[in-house]
Amino acid sequence: METLSILSAIAGAIALYLFWFYLTAQKLSGPKVWPFVGSLPALILNRQRIHDWMASNLRATGGSATYQTCTIPFPFLFRKQGFFTVTCHPKNLEHILRTKFDNYPKGPDWQAAFHDLLGQGIFNSDGDTWLIQRKTAALEFTTRTLRQAMARWVNHTIKTRLWCILDKAAKDNTHVDLQDLLLRLTFDNICGLTFGKDPETLSPDLPDNPFAIAFDTATEATLQRLLYPGFIWRFEKLFCIGGEKKLKDSLQVVENYMNDAVAARKESPSDDLLSRFLNKRDVDGKPFTSSVLQRIALNFVLAGRDTSSVALSWFFWLVMNHPEIEEKIIKEISTVLKDTRGNDQKKWIEEPLEFDEADRLVYLKAALAETLRLYPSVPEDFKYVVSDDVLPDGTFVPAGSTVTYSIYSVGRMKSIWGEDCMEFKPDRWLSAEGDRFEPPKDGYKFVAFNAGPRTCLGKDLAYLQMKSVASAVLLRYRLLPVPGHRVDQKMSLTLFMKDGLPCVYESTSAW
Repeated sequence: METLSILSAIAGAIALYLFWFYLTAQKLSGPKVWPFVGSLPALILNRQRIHDWMASNLRATGGSATYQTCTIPFPFLFRKQGFFTVTCHPKNLEHILRTKFDNYPKGPDWQAAFHDLLGQGIFNSDGDTWLIQRKTAALEFTTRTLRQAMARWVNHTIKTRLWCILDKAAKDNTHVDLQDLLLRLTFDNICGLTFGKDPETLSPDLPDNPFAIAFDTATEATLQRLLYPGFIWRFEKLFCIGGEKKLKDSLQVVENYMNDAVAARKESPSDDLLSRFLNKRDVDGKPFTSSVLQRIALNFVLAGRDTSSVALSWFFWLVMNHPEIEEKIIKEISTVLKDTRGNDQKKWIEEPLEFDEADRLVYLKAALAETLRLYPSVPEDFKYVVSDDVLPDGTFVPAGSTVTYSIYSVGRMKSIWGEDCMEFKPDRWLSAEGDRFEPPKDGYKFVAFNAGPRTCLGKDLAYLQMKSVASAVLLRYRLLPVPGHRVDQKMSLTLFMKDGLPCVYESTSAW
């Protein structure tokens, strides 16, 4: 009799839950949700194509470009834990990133996931901690000396390393992974700019660098924390298993490397970013500790290394598949160099472009912006909802939940970019006369460099670095894809190519 009562109670509880779940599921507009597991099955099934999956879900909503789903469908937890509002509507993005900026911080879930890697650095902090780092960095990014330092690092790396490697590949008729070269180039550059230490990963023998490998492993393991409920990674961390063991081991390598970098800069300051932060103060008016300086530096490395190299990889892939656009880019570069270096074409390739020359490349900038529209380096971002709010499209977002804005999806919506949104068309970024770069009037149609108070400080430097590298490659070599190689996206914080971008290089510099 007692057993029967227990079974009846369980059956009643399940029935009540299923009734509640049925009513709740009717309010969700995203992928199919299931009792007890929500949309987790669909998330796991599509984990290798998460960005395209989100984009297809958003397109399925029609013009609203917003949907809501959950991964923990239980009463009392439903509106907070595991509840996601996913959007790519420009008005919603402006609301989140600017209008109600204070209501949408990184939040506790993001900060907990990234704390082991990024600490309280600028990309993992909110409030006063974020603001003081932002103000300090903003002052430095507007100085001419930082631009000159960046130009020095970029041009040195191109001339003494990148060209040597590609010349040999062209001479030997061997293919080399261009994405790998670009990652090494931007990694060396940003390490030099950030803490004055050149890891020399872009060397002729392409050596494995323990710091670079550990940094990659740490960022990938950290991303996994965001994709699934927090109790999963916390359980793995407790017992030091799975991805958490990899994270712990890689962070030890990263910390050792950064300890040496900070110690070196304290002994001998220079013109790098880390040296500039040595004399700054935290929110309490105290000098930054060594551990905080480490995390500040790592934040800049994360921002400056992956984003530019990933964007350049997709740029070269698109250009290889659109030779008419490549021809226009080379024509523009040649026109600028003829004006600055004269008619002797040998002088065009003796030195990489100066940043002042790169400034004049309008069509190339349009092609890079168009690349970022279709393949943004950071495809998604997440925000925590502090207080109940209503987005401009009428969507109610409860306090404690998460808003995901899909930058990748914005550029792939016909309702935002028109019927030709999937086409690679740099001309859409130019004035009617074709002589000026003109971003969209609605700035929130393009947020590859973020927007609002968190707009990327290194945006202009990133464009200049990408222009310099693109010019250095396209003017000297004709790129050909390796037959049969398939380009796929890798599941990571940034939009890497899963198996790289192996290319064949033909020298075009017969001058």
